[in-house]
Amino acid sequence: MTETQKTLPPTRRYAKIRVSHAPHGAQIVTLFNPERRNAIGPRMINELLYAIDDAHAHPGGGVRSIVVPGEGKAFCAGGDFAQMTGSGDDGPELPFKGDYVDLVLAMTRSEIPIIAKVNGHAMGGGIGLVAACTFAIASADAKLGTPEVDVGLFPMMIMAVLSRVVPRRRLLEMMILGERMTAEEARAAGIVNTVVPAAELDRATGALCARIEKKSPAALALGLRAYADQADMDLAAALPMLRDRLAACLATEDAREGLMAFLEKRDPVWKGK
Repeated sequence: MTETQKTLPPTRRYAKIRVSHAPHGAQIVTLFNPERRNAIGPRMINELLYAIDDAHAHPGGGVRSIVVPGEGKAFCAGGDFAQMTGSGDDGPELPFKGDYVDLVLAMTRSEIPIIAKVNGHAMGGGIGLVAACTFAIASADAKLGTPEVDVGLFPMMIMAVLSRVVPRRRLLEMMILGERMTAEEARAAGIVNTVVPAAELDRATGALCARIEKKSPAALALGLRAYADQADMDLAAALPMLRDRLAACLATEDAREGLMAFLEKRDPVWKGK
C-alpha cells in the first residue's frame, strides 16, 4: 500500500447516490434512483457534486479514481422529471452546491480520473455524464442515446460536452434523429473507450483502476488540470502555458521519485506531492 492510500474522504448520508470504497484507491459513486432507472435530478446532481468534492479534499490522498455505475440494470435514463418538480425525494437534503452545468464542469475539470461504468442504458443527461468522464467502459448490452427530440425537447446542455468527443455530423445525426446507439457504435463515435461483455464489466473496471493506481497522483492531477485549461485555448496560448505546467510537474516530489526509481530500476513510491 502506498502513502497515497491512507486517507479516505468521509461518507455522507445520501438519498440519490451511494458511495463506497474499493481496491486500488477507487471511490465508487453509484447513481441510486432504481425505481426510475437512475434518472438524474437536482438531488442526485447536488449529491454527486459533494462526492466529487470529497474525493478531492485530500490532494494526493486515498482516492485514486472515481467509478460511476448505476444501481441495477440501468446506468442513467436521463432527466428525472419527478425530482425536477420537487416530488419523489427522500432522505436528508444537503445545502445546494450546483446544478447539472456545475456537475459537468466539475467532472471535466476533475484532477482525479473519473470512470463511467456503463452497466446499462445511458440516455439524455446520462450520456452527458458518460461523455464528461475521463474514461468510459460499457457493457456490450448497453444502449446510449439522445431521445429528447422525440418529446419535443433538444439535448442542449449535453451538446457541449458531447461535441468534444463526437464528430460533428455523427453528433447532429444523434441529436436530430433521437438515435439510440449500441455500445459498439458508441465506442466508434468516441463516447466510450471500451466495450466488454456484461460479465466482464467489473473486472475491466477494476483493471483500469489498478493501472491508474500505479501512476503518480501528483502528475495525474497536474496533467488533468492542464488538459482542462488548454481545451479551449488556441495553440499560441496553450503551448507556453503547458511549458510552465511541465516545469511545475518537474518540481514535484513525485517527479524526483519517479526519475530516481527509473535510474535505480525499481518501482516508484508515490507521495502525491
